[in-house]
Amino acid sequence: MKNIRQSNVNTHKDAWVEINLESLAENITEIRKVIPKNKKFLGIVKADAYGHGAQMIAQTMLASGVDMFGVSSVDEGLDLRNVKIKAPILVVGAIPTWAVETAARNDIAFSIFNNEHLEACKDVYERTGIKPSVHVKLDTGMNRIGVRIEDGVNYIKQVRNADYLNFEGVFTHLAAAEEPIETQKQIERWNSVIDNIDTKGLLIHIQNTAATFAYDIKSNMVRVGISLYGLYPDLPANTSNKPKLKQILGLKGRITNIHTVLPGEGVSYAHTFIAYEPTKVATIPIGYADGVSRGLSNKIYGIVNGKKVRQIGNITMDQMMFDLGDTNAEVGDVITLLDDKELPLDNWAEILHTINYELTCRLKVRLPRIYVR
Repeated sequence: MKNIRQSNVNTHKDAWVEINLESLAENITEIRKVIPKNKKFLGIVKADAYGHGAQMIAQTMLASGVDMFGVSSVDEGLDLRNVKIKAPILVVGAIPTWAVETAARNDIAFSIFNNEHLEACKDVYERTGIKPSVHVKLDTGMNRIGVRIEDGVNYIKQVRNADYLNFEGVFTHLAAAEEPIETQKQIERWNSVIDNIDTKGLLIHIQNTAATFAYDIKSNMVRVGISLYGLYPDLPANTSNKPKLKQILGLKGRITNIHTVLPGEGVSYAHTFIAYEPTKVATIPIGYADGVSRGLSNKIYGIVNGKKVRQIGNITMDQMMFDLGDTNAEVGDVITLLDDKELPLDNWAEILHTINYELTCRLKVRLPRIYVR
């Protein structure tokens, strides 16, 4: 591999997350194929790009076809501005009114859905002469944040008439894009507003990742998140536009110790693994404090020197152990825990009865990230 780059975090650790930028670019190309040419492409990079490192991968995203970025807070927007990202940025979540000025000064658009937001925008404009940029968030059924549908048209007209802000868009979020019946209800509520407002010059967006692949909905921009990183959300059973993706995240650790456990001896806390024959055990410096759940103990595998090896014993805060079997591994050899081929992250999500989104976010805690092409 070439063009190896490393994030400025703890680098004195024999374990790391590896991010393949070439696969990221290929994923965006594949996703672009299912997006109508007349629709813009917003890439979601909240939660530090789902744990992949937003600052490092943003340029690759822009070069590969992403038009703008979605973040969850003003701080995340500032992180991108601090590395000279000039593309449009939208905070898709709620921001405190006292953060409106910071957003405006750094050309970061944000969601609005109540009168307090409008008052804050007016105050910032009157004090600074800067018009904050906003997208109206409609609540079509998520019941999280947003303007209630029955108030949507009037609120949008109020925003349209406000001369102290830049009105850039209207959007909503689908609660269950994998369920066509429930999604259709939200689409109908969405249309009841969009059909009754002046949308000229506005970005209109409702499609998240799953909806981008599964539905044709009245909009001119889509918001894609988890699939940028090579993972799929839950999709409707009849989805036909499912792009072929590559998981861009890998997880690796070097063996720090190898020793033989004798029959009858246990491994790790509570001895959840007992050796029934002489067992060659390897230790690597990755644990639950690095984002690998204890719930995976004795249930996952790694690959060393081309051979699959079983993780044994409880995963501890900083370390975990593997049964090397008949492999010829030595101290310093690399054990791969996650890759795009034999060790997909979705396997871990299935074991833990959770979603892949959660697991990528966990891995950003303290592992250095290495970027490769």
